[in-house]
Amino acid sequence: MSKFRKKGKSMPAISTASLPDIIFMLLFFFMVVTVMRESELKVKVQVPQATELTKLEQKSLVNYIYIGRPTKKFQEIYGTAPQLQLGDKISKINDLPLFLEQHKTTLPEVMRSRITSSIRVDGDVTMGIVQDVKTELRKQGQLRVNYSARQRTDDL
Repeated sequence: MSKFRKKGKSMPAISTASLPDIIFMLLFFFMVVTVMRESELKVKVQVPQATELTKLEQKSLVNYIYIGRPTKKFQEIYGTAPQLQLGDKISKINDLPLFLEQHKTTLPEVMRSRITSSIRVDGDVTMGIVQDVKTELRKQGQLRVNYSARQRTDDL
């Protein structure tokens, strides 16, 4: 009887030559798909808590309106009274129609009726400026209004 020896086949080494290419492809992918913050908040907004919340589905159809007191950085310029921020700048109520129209022109005609205005109001702000914003939205025909809130963590 003869003895046969099996030669031990070793696995070839894994080539790492393409590893830098893969890493750069992933890096470029994440750079392209990452959305940067659209506007810098110049007002302090700490939204109130709520229990019954629904998520907004299409964020591209939402106008964000911030109402709050200016942050410490901007208090020298705007004071400490509650201010309205549209986009990236502190505005007056009179600027709201132009802000809404600029957003409408970026969307196709069929989607314009589904635009929602999301009002993010600081919990310490009185309702006077909020009522003024709501009245101006009504005058402009913007009847889909959303109030932003945080999920309440404790059950009271």
